[in-house]
Amino acid sequence: MTKLKLTIKIAAICVMGLFIGCQTEEADVNPTTNGTTSTTVPDVYKKIYGASSITTDGTFLIIKTNGTPDHESQYFPTNNALYKTYAGTTFGGTEFKKNPNVIATQTLTFKIPLNPTVANNHAATPLGAIGVALNGVAFYNQYAGPNNQVLTSEIASFDKYYGHPTGTSQYHYHVEPLYLTTVKSTKSGLMGFLLDGFPVYGPTEESGKAVANSDLDVYHGHAHVTVDFPKGIYHYHFTSDAPYLNGNGYYGTAGTVSQ
Repeated sequence: MTKLKLTIKIAAICVMGLFIGCQTEEADVNPTTNGTTSTTVPDVYKKIYGASSITTDGTFLIIKTNGTPDHESQYFPTNNALYKTYAGTTFGGTEFKKNPNVIATQTLTFKIPLNPTVANNHAATPLGAIGVALNGVAFYNQYAGPNNQVLTSEIASFDKYYGHPTGTSQYHYHVEPLYLTTVKSTKSGLMGFLLDGFPVYGPTEESGKAVANSDLDVYHGHAHVTVDFPKGIYHYHFTSDAPYLNGNGYYGTAGTVSQ
């Protein structure tokens, strides 16, 4: 009798342990850090194949790129091997109309937190680079310069792969980087990182479900497990509607970009 009671008690403890374990695993879906403390660059950041160098001091990742795309564009100088004329539609089915600018090599240094955490005060994203794509191209927010104008007027100038250069020749993406989502990766794949260190994903979930703005918070992201972050992490998504990539500011505390 005593032995039976002991067995039942142990079983009950095991069941409780399993239950508690399940709770812990579920809670892990919404961390604000990837838990990295090593000064070795984690493999996930090595997916930024367009970087000329990626290093870390244990607190920040330092990512250097030349900012130029690795795909064809009508914005390259005509003597560039990647120059190609384009006539057709661009993002949202808009008829492409080239702007007068041209792509030129940049010298960009992105310094982003190695272990991103949610910010106490969510800073608005500025005009200019707010993150880096896997091919080393800069991400921009949902506004056009010089005074945070609605992006609509610029969309027609997005090239075949949905990017375009500024008047200072810096190529960038405001919306889904089509070359990455259809050639180098997939619609649900990792696209890069914003300056606060949190990752950016394409316009679908890994399940194949299209991401709608209503699925995301005011910063245009949410938290759950991904292939790249099996313990879960907050991340942004591109969507087909404004604000496209980022909403009311950075979810975390942003690092810096210089050139």
